[in-house]
Amino acid sequence: MFQVAEVEQAGIPTVSMLYQDQDECFVQAATMSGSPCLRRIHVSRTLPGPEDVDGFLPDLLDALVRPLTEEESSTGVLKALGDQRILFEGTLEEAEKVYNEVETITYLRYSPPIAKYTDGLPVVIPTEEKVKEMLAHTSHAPDELIIHQKDHGRMVLGMGEGAKKGSPVLFQPVKRTATVEQVAVNAVMAGCKPEYFPVVLTIAEAGGGGGFDGRGSQGYIVSGPIAKEIGMNFDVGIFGPGNPANRSIGRAAELMWRNFGGNVPNVTNCGVMGAPLFNCIPEDVDSLPPGWKGLNEEYDYGKDGSIIYVMNLGRGGTTNIHRTEFSPGGYRAFQKSGHGGIARRLGVKGIPGPHNFFEYMLTELWAGREGGITFLMLPQMARHMYDLGFKSKDEIYEWLQKKSYVTMKEYRTHSWPDVQTNAWLGIEPTSGKPYKELPDDYMVPMIADPYDSCIIVTGGGEEYPQWLGARRGAGNLAYSIDYWR
Repeated sequence: MFQVAEVEQAGIPTVSMLYQDQDECFVQAATMSGSPCLRRIHVSRTLPGPEDVDGFLPDLLDALVRPLTEEESSTGVLKALGDQRILFEGTLEEAEKVYNEVETITYLRYSPPIAKYTDGLPVVIPTEEKVKEMLAHTSHAPDELIIHQKDHGRMVLGMGEGAKKGSPVLFQPVKRTATVEQVAVNAVMAGCKPEYFPVVLTIAEAGGGGGFDGRGSQGYIVSGPIAKEIGMNFDVGIFGPGNPANRSIGRAAELMWRNFGGNVPNVTNCGVMGAPLFNCIPEDVDSLPPGWKGLNEEYDYGKDGSIIYVMNLGRGGTTNIHRTEFSPGGYRAFQKSGHGGIARRLGVKGIPGPHNFFEYMLTELWAGREGGITFLMLPQMARHMYDLGFKSKDEIYEWLQKKSYVTMKEYRTHSWPDVQTNAWLGIEPTSGKPYKELPDDYMVPMIADPYDSCIIVTGGGEEYPQWLGARRGAGNLAYSIDYWR
């Protein structure tokens, strides 16, 4: 939206075409971009293209040439939480009623109630005493604004506005700011222990759950010593309930998305399916094979540095988590003695391991998607890759990139390249020719940059890798936890 507002503010008439059910989202986004009355027309989700164009073209042309009214020339105002304190004074019973209030959203079908301050679950009431305990675990002042500690450029596809070091974090989608104390209030509400607070503050610096465009679908990985210090679960069930740190830190991100970002379905956020609660999980740096770097080292914070690595997991608000599931014992039989279906597919029947299990996954990795992939890999699976000869993660990233080539004939059947290649008029970097001029048998990589992929060693139990539609450079950034101690 900010690109449309920039064009309009530069004196170039703009008219946006959108679906009627997205109208309130458009108005909110236009307001946050400084032009609350941007012109728009409604188009159909179902009419065939020619028929739809015939219907909206007169309105489109009229909107482009008609002079702006005084109201349409007005500017929006950035909304901030400022000095407002949302701690409740009264009995706990009264506070519970307030913090669990809901509002009716008429822009949603059947007008369901949506929680005003929470993620829809009961919360811990943030008393002055509990917030004070939380604040004792950071050196930063309660009234200090959450700011960026380094420059961040615009995100993938131009959907994020970037930030400069020292600038306030603008919580999406409504671009509010927040203070350290306000983050503490949300950490208490989420059930966090005070020792978790530096991690929660770091997630706040990363946008607090709303992501770079307000649609959410962010995941958080803790890399470094603090993960053990606060008792995170590294083993079976890292995404499930049970561990207070994994669960409550992830929930704090959701609460910040609501209370700072102003997330309301179909009002400020038009993400399609929405984003489920994503636990904050740790990287098991102690189980990395020799020579393999943790995320803290990959992002130049050193082995002793503690960081949050942010994964942008999906487009449109959906969390894309996939897995290649091996039958019980199938992976072990494949690695130990070369038995089972995996060995048959890869032609290593009867040959003891180690074997490259990624070969088994190749047919699934780029079925309808492209770009780097983030893999959650169990420690023993990482060790097998090391024993096979991959002495660093980088060597796997480079191998995956070489295996990612498909023909132009296949590439044209994917949806996102329609956008990423500028409707096929863009230049393919290897050949230097426009995509539309390349023959069907020309080979193009699904992963343009090997280091768009990411391996995170974590978890335990039965062997299977989970992989996510998350690539570096698409909002996947690292932030220092140590700064917020």
